[in-house]
Amino acid sequence: MTDTTGSRRIKRSKTTALLLMGTAPLLFSACQRTAPVEVQDGLYTSVESCAQAVGDTATCRIAFEQAKLQAADTAPQYSSREACEAEFPAEECVEQKTSTGHSFIGPLMAGFFLSSMLNNNRAGVAQRAPQASPAFRDNRQGWLRPNGAPGAGRAGMAPVSATPDRAVTANRGGFGRSANGRSTGG
Repeated sequence: MTDTTGSRRIKRSKTTALLLMGTAPLLFSACQRTAPVEVQDGLYTSVESCAQAVGDTATCRIAFEQAKLQAADTAPQYSSREACEAEFPAEECVEQKTSTGHSFIGPLMAGFFLSSMLNNNRAGVAQRAPQASPAFRDNRQGWLRPNGAPGAGRAGMAPVSATPDRAVTANRGGFGRSANGRSTGG
């Protein structure tokens, strides 16, 4: 009689060893730390103030132009100047047209939001992907940003408690980083 349980154990242990050896590279690569991603957010009243805070005039100019193109399409819309002036400074309530040709009374863009992702690639070169949106200032000296639902009055706006003309950087750590060290104020 032959010992089949002994040969089964050897086969099973070889299979397990091969399986573990095959998955080891995947496990080790999953544990590697990725380069941290920094998100730089800011509310700026001019290209110059943005460039001073961020240190990149070209990015600020592009962000301003992006926001300006979006301004009429995302601005709060009113049917009369009086209704607009109840919530926004009188000198900023003007007749505007959306990109589709719809006329309305609404506030002018008073500034712009810039959000850039700074991510070091494998070569160590920082890459920027700027995102911009217009900012509107209300009668209460508060700042508003579009929340994706343009329409009547302030319904399509979200209040923001950002300090104008100051960049704030938040770190988004890679795998294995603790949550405590993720954000810093600037």
